[in-house]
Formats: sequence, structure tokens, C-alpha cells
Amino acid sequence: MPELRQEPITNNWVIIATERSKRPSDFPVQQEKRKGGKCPFCEGNEGKTPPEIVSYREGGTKADTPGWWVRVVPNLFPALSKTGNGVGNGGLDGESVDLFVTKPGIGDHEVLVESPDHNSSLDTHTPKQVIEIFYMWRDRYQALLNEKSIKYIQIFKNEGAIAGASLEHPHSQLIATPLIPPVVSEELNGAQEYYQQQGKCIYCEMIKHEKEDSRRIVADNQDFLAFCPFASRFPFETWIIPKEHQAGFDLINDSQLENMGAIVQEVTRRINGSLNGPPYNMVLHSAPVGNSDAAQYHWHLEILPRLTIVAGFEWGTGIIINPTPPESAAIYLRETNTDNSQEKERTLWQQVH
Repeated sequence: MPELRQEPITNNWVIIATERSKRPSDFPVQQEKRKGGKCPFCEGNEGKTPPEIVSYREGGTKADTPGWWVRVVPNLFPALSKTGNGVGNGGLDGESVDLFVTKPGIGDHEVLVESPDHNSSLDTHTPKQVIEIFYMWRDRYQALLNEKSIKYIQIFKNEGAIAGASLEHPHSQLIATPLIPPVVSEELNGAQEYYQQQGKCIYCEMIKHEKEDSRRIVADNQDFLAFCPFASRFPFETWIIPKEHQAGFDLINDSQLENMGAIVQEVTRRINGSLNGPPYNMVLHSAPVGNSDAAQYHWHLEILPRLTIVAGFEWGTGIIINPTPPESAAIYLRETNTDNSQEKERTLWQQVH
């Protein structure tokens, strides 16, 4: 029988459609045909991007030349820019004399090129390379914290064209915004309400309950827990969250970064191996600028495989239908490995149900 579940932070509802329950091979993931060859992000093509902002590179090599292993450049077509030229009539603070409010598009938009290797990915990088990528995430996050007019810093990765990647070369992006995004505001409000009522961080409580229950856990290490959330919106949706309370991503230390790299690579390998390399979005949710020490919020990563289509009911109601219970998804991801045959998959799925 279908089940309605309420997400504990935002109070949003989802439908877990158990009667439609789908195993990994039921999702028609088509392998995207890779173009290969050289692209603007490839080593040797540094002149085809805007001048680099920063890079990790070999000693003695110059900016915008080969010799780097992680490189950051401005986005050639930024969603927001430091100049913030707009077409509306609003002021810097969003004031308006009529019904429609505008703000100049002030912000920043950077591309973090994750490797010189065009054909690599999070699940195929060396463990050291994955850690270096997240070191750069932290470096750029911290660098933009004091930028004037910036209220929020969003880091994300689109893997695959369906997930929004315009180039197949491995990269992630950072967009710094002059306002707190609605999705994050919703989380902040829910976390604040829980803290006022219970005196505890709701994310810390979620970690406690997930560890006690254990059914939805995908992976676990010294510093991080990966799990399919109770009210998962999408099949195989997975959250990765630090066990230590931290509101802002800028507070992560070197030891945690190493364990973050390890668990992200483990989870992406499980997702890619079991779901035939699906497109996915990976998004960082962190406290707004100036709130890194907040007692009520907790930064986390959300990995969202793009396996289903958001259709009319979802757009009309805001209630997402998920055909795969998170308990089943977690067991499959936890117990599968990248060389599972379809017969092993069928056997495991029967055990799950």
C-alpha cells in the first residue's frame, strides 16, 4: 500500500509508492555517448577558458599553463556576476515601488575543473585526487565568505547531460548569491523551529535515529554517515552528513576532508555500479554567510540520481512520488558491488522485499 511520509525538517510530504516498487534495473538509464577528445577544460587548452582564479599545480609552472591537477576559472556564461548588471528597476536591497521586486544579479559563478583527465570521474579518480577536489571546494568556499553582498554559497556538481552538465569533462560549480535560496530558507526555518522546541539540532537527531535504526544507512566512516533519508524524494537519493555538529562547510578540517572524500567516492561507486552510471546532481547545503557556528543547522551533501521524471501531480501539489522505498534502496546500495550481475540483483531485490 502507498505511504505518505513527512520530511522532518521542512514538513514537506512525499508518497512512497510501494506498489510501483522499482529495483535498479527497472530504471531505463541510457549510457550517454561520450564525445571524448579535447575540450576547453582539458590540459593544454587553458587559453580557451577565462584566466584561472586559482589552481593546484606543479611548482615552477605558471597560471593558465599545463601542470595543474585542480583548476578554478570563472564561468564563461555566469548566472550571477560581480558587476551585477540587471534589467529591472529594483535597488541593491531589492526595494521596489510596485508589485514586482528585482535585485541586480550580483554574485559569483566559478567552475572547479576536477582533473586534467577528460575521461575521469568521482568514482574513478584516485582517492588522493578526490580529496584534492574537496580541498578546493573548501578553499573557494572560504575565499568567498567575506565578499561584499554575498549571502549564500552554493557548490554543486551536475553529472551527465540530463542532470544539466553542458561539458562531460569532470567539473563542479560554485555560485555565490546575494540572497538565501528558498530551499535553504525552508531548511533553516524548520531547523530553527525544532531547536526552539527541543533545544537540539534536528540533523544531529537524524544522525542518532538513522544509526539506531540502521535500515537506511548506505555507508559509514569515522566522520561521516551516508543514508537514504526517511522521506526520500527520489529513488536512491543519498545524504552524506558529518557526525560532528557543523553548520558551515567552511569549518571542515583536513582529517574530515579526507574521510569526506572516501565516503563520497564509495557512495558514487555504489550508485554508478548498481544503476548503470545514472545522471545525478550533487548539492551542498550549508549555513548562510555569517552563520557557520549556528547551533540549529548542519551542513550536508545530497546526491540525487535522475531516474524519474517530475510530472503534473508533483508540479501541481509539490508532493513528490518516489517508486523506491529508501529502506530498499539503502539495502541494495549497501550490499551490492560494482560487478553484480543482473541475476544477483534480482536475488537481492527479492530479499529486500
